[in-house]
Amino acid sequence: MPATATPTVLTCRALLLDMDGTLVNSDAVVDRVWRRWAGRHGLDGDEVMKVIHGRQGHASMALLLPDRPMEENLAENERMLAEETADTEGVVEVPGAGAFLASLAGLPHALVTSADLGLATARMTAAGLALPEVRVTAESVGASKPDPEGFLKGAAELGIDPADCVVFEDSGAGIAAGRSAGMRVVGVGPRAVVHEPDVVVPDLTGVRVEAGADGTVLLRIG
Repeated sequence: MPATATPTVLTCRALLLDMDGTLVNSDAVVDRVWRRWAGRHGLDGDEVMKVIHGRQGHASMALLLPDRPMEENLAENERMLAEETADTEGVVEVPGAGAFLASLAGLPHALVTSADLGLATARMTAAGLALPEVRVTAESVGASKPDPEGFLKGAAELGIDPADCVVFEDSGAGIAAGRSAGMRVVGVGPRAVVHEPDVVVPDLTGVRVEAGADGTVLLRIG
């Protein structure tokens, strides 16, 4: 299916949801923290911002500072996570996220985010959103998006075949992870468009969820 905003119905059995850029608009914080990081390392802030969305911090650092030992990336990532968790100014829900999450009550779904649990909790709380009961966070996986591990683990925890899952994502790394997991991908927001997900929506206001027959979930998009 080509990426399109045309009204579409997808049938699945579970939804796997990214957080930043998909449910929560945390761009203001991410921009502040990572541009400061870029300055400390003599890197161009605009180039750094092209890399970091969707990935765990240490994975972004490995791409941006390829000669630095991973131990240093991991240590600095811990400091960055603390900095990001403490800064929630400007964190808001992506339009429609609250109603969208409420419509998933009783249906199989999971949060699959590159944030750790502390950061995910801080940002979802700041945006006034409830954390899904099933959560795959940075502590849960050994590899960052674009590796599909997180989405595959989310499907496994829900007991749903990957082919029966639909991913909601905003970043290139996340969309690539969803595809690698064998899942269909709904791209959310302007970052998603260039990565050609199956369907693109500007936000979550145009997404409707219905319980279908035989345990299926119907997504009406557009």
